[in-house]
Amino acid sequence: MSEKKLPNGMKLVFAPGSFDKFEGTQEELDQLIKDIEQGFSDGSFLEKATPVDLDNIDEMSDEELEALMKLINAVDTKTDRKLN
Repeated sequence: MSEKKLPNGMKLVFAPGSFDKFEGTQEELDQLIKDIEQGFSDGSFLEKATPVDLDNIDEMSDEELEALMKLINAVDTKTDRKLN
């Protein structure tokens, strides 16, 4: 698992196998990771994010639902959030 602490205090973690299906060169992968880190550092990733509308969940494909459930489960079981 790759983990990097970003300047804004966020922690970016790439799970094992995150890039197993990446079909580019090592240089392209390095640039992709750098771009992802930059987007999280400066907050620009939010501009490209797609909100999930749970009211329309029945319109999602099985693949989209499966991916969403994996993300939700990962956040629920591995979060280190602190509630104030």
